[in-house]
Amino acid sequence: MLICDDQRPVRDGLARCVASVPGVARVDTAASGEEVLARWPLERQDLVLMDVQMPGMGGVEATRRLTREHPEVTVVMLTGAADREAVAAAIAGGARGFLQKEVSREEVAATVANALTISSLGAEAAVAPGQRRGGPDVPDLTQRELQVLTGMAGGKSNAQIGRDLFLSEDTIKTHARRLFRKLEVGDRAEAVAAGFRHGLVS
Repeated sequence: MLICDDQRPVRDGLARCVASVPGVARVDTAASGEEVLARWPLERQDLVLMDVQMPGMGGVEATRRLTREHPEVTVVMLTGAADREAVAAAIAGGARGFLQKEVSREEVAATVANALTISSLGAEAAVAPGQRRGGPDVPDLTQRELQVLTGMAGGKSNAQIGRDLFLSEDTIKTHARRLFRKLEVGDRAEAVAAGFRHGLVS
């Protein structure tokens, strides 16, 4: 796997943490989005952990370019508490999920193991546009809630989604609160991540 963060202590700490995760044979590190774009096509790691905020090319833009040129890549964003909107944009641009830097070593290991499983499934894990993955754990969203979630996945604000659907911003907020409850999430970034995970948006 490849860990990208502009702060060396963060890179090294995460590398030590994930080195013992089953399935991780090698951990490489990079200091910038530009370095990831240059190295991944040659090294093709199974998983990229990408910091959201970095000097130069940020993680959002690096993820968008990398997934556009290499749709098979699996990227998980590394985020701080204030990066929610950027994470939502990164997921809309192709990232598979996000990982907060403040979580425990156990949570880091679990997230990495899950992402590696998704990566190993490859094309078999793909979901066609508009198609849900089956299973009892898929939340039952209304058509309007799906439209709101799709707007969020596209990086749109509540006001923009309201204009698209000819609804007031307050109405969009009401639908958003309902889909947050159904998805068991606390904000837009988590909702978008859950939507991609369940195949509700693509």
